[in-house]
Amino acid sequence: MAFTLRQLQYFVAVADQGGVSRAAQSLSISQSAVTEAIKELESDLGVELFERHPRGLNITHKGHQFLRHATKILADVSDARRTFSGESEAASGRLQLGVTSLVAGYVLSDLLARYRRAFPGVEVTAIEDNGDYLEHLLVGGELDIAVMVISNLRDRMALQAEILESSPYRLWLPLGHPLATAETISLSDIASQPLIMLTIDEIEENTGKLLMALGARPHVAFRTRSVEAVRSLVATGAGVALLPDLVYRPWSLEGDRIESRDISGALPVVQVGMVWRRGLGLQQPSRDFIGIAQGQRAVRQR
Repeated sequence: MAFTLRQLQYFVAVADQGGVSRAAQSLSISQSAVTEAIKELESDLGVELFERHPRGLNITHKGHQFLRHATKILADVSDARRTFSGESEAASGRLQLGVTSLVAGYVLSDLLARYRRAFPGVEVTAIEDNGDYLEHLLVGGELDIAVMVISNLRDRMALQAEILESSPYRLWLPLGHPLATAETISLSDIASQPLIMLTIDEIEENTGKLLMALGARPHVAFRTRSVEAVRSLVATGAGVALLPDLVYRPWSLEGDRIESRDISGALPVVQVGMVWRRGLGLQQPSRDFIGIAQGQRAVRQR
């Protein structure tokens, strides 16, 4: 039996939400419907997509590979519907985008691919830089839209923003780390651990504030601007990391496993969104890009 689009939607929801119950809640359906759909999908593919354990589910390596395909299939279906609705006919013009380092490969890549497929006649340029500079370019009219972390957006009077994704901070651990089996993990448990610090966007500032609030100076073992370096260092036991869930992947480039755990207490949430100049009459390419982004968000929320 071939898998269905509904099964793919349920699978993506479980992967995004980290469990059947949260996925069912986001989809407004029963947990049994989600569970049955995942079982049927695994049977059809002949692989286990999730590892079952008392604390919930972990996506497997095969599941992580299939997630990319499932997300692309759902996006392609949405693009096909858009094409036959006539929305992309004869679309032309230019779109100038900005993106911050943290979200370039995790939010913009899929979004931009969908936009290019839907509107191939539009010339798209994109630059990557820090949030402050992108705000400056937006206010000056040198960019149409920026996809960036908006949690600490500075010029809210001049700029308008729309949230695409909210991502909580979680703890990254190497396989077999003592904290991986703890019932609850608090910030005080992390204070004495060697920390791998990501230094892009607001990550270093937020992590430092969290640990300094405990009266403990963070024990930073390594600083890097590379998320892949953080993954490799955590996976090999060089330290732990506090990072937003949107950049979590369960394996390093070397194929080593990385665990991710919730932390008790109030932690900041990283908000990723689209930003454009307030009061500016948006050109059609910009309005189409916003529409594509809104549609992608809706697909993930179904």
